[in-house]
Amino acid sequence: MRVHVVQIAYGDHEPLAQRVARVAALVRDQHGADLVVLPELWPQGGFAYDRWEEQAQPLDGPAVRALGDAARELRSTVHMGSLVERDETGRLFNTSVLLGPQGQVQATYRKIHLFGFGEGEPKLMTPGDGVVVHDGLGLATCYDARFPEQFRALLDAGAEVVLLPAAWPAKRVGHWRLLAQARAVENQSFVVACNTAGEHSGVRMGGSSMVVDPWGEVLAEAGTGEEVLVVELDRGLVGRTRAGFPVLADRRL
Repeated sequence: MRVHVVQIAYGDHEPLAQRVARVAALVRDQHGADLVVLPELWPQGGFAYDRWEEQAQPLDGPAVRALGDAARELRSTVHMGSLVERDETGRLFNTSVLLGPQGQVQATYRKIHLFGFGEGEPKLMTPGDGVVVHDGLGLATCYDARFPEQFRALLDAGAEVVLLPAAWPAKRVGHWRLLAQARAVENQSFVVACNTAGEHSGVRMGGSSMVVDPWGEVLAEAGTGEEVLVVELDRGLVGRTRAGFPVLADRRL
């Protein structure tokens, strides 16, 4: 499986519609990809709390439609990262969307662990309550990486590759690297971790998107700017790793 990890950079002055069009064009350019992965909350801005209420969209809104069209033109699966979703009751969610090669929504995941210690996400958003795995692809988002029990649940639901979009700041990027590798090693799974670059809302983003294999080896890592990683994943390595070093069979709790 050929994976293209698209680390997007943005600032404060790019209008939402313009950013969506730019990112959709980037996706269409990922020729040869089986799977394209984008970062967390790139349409509205990961730390742009003051814009979320105004710019939230439903799952059939313009951002998802534009990325669905791009996925269909590319004929590839696209994890469009996440967006600020507004549901039919007006609630806001941090929602990841997995799009199929025909542009259809294959799976959605509403972020369970909301970051901000009572401010930001927890104040403005509703947490999700369900673990999501689609065709061996487990969905998690950013701050979820600090909660290993969620990744165990993804493992038990059949995840072999965890897709982890993020808006992780530069000042904690060391934790980002460590946690991505830890989640891969402890669950003997691939982790495809796509972070944000640039600076917005006064927060410098960490970049350093990476792909980690089931042994914890970093197969590729981005720098701090906008960049695309291209990595071939041998999904058979998951089964070989779990059979050759059967640590998961010794679980007791």
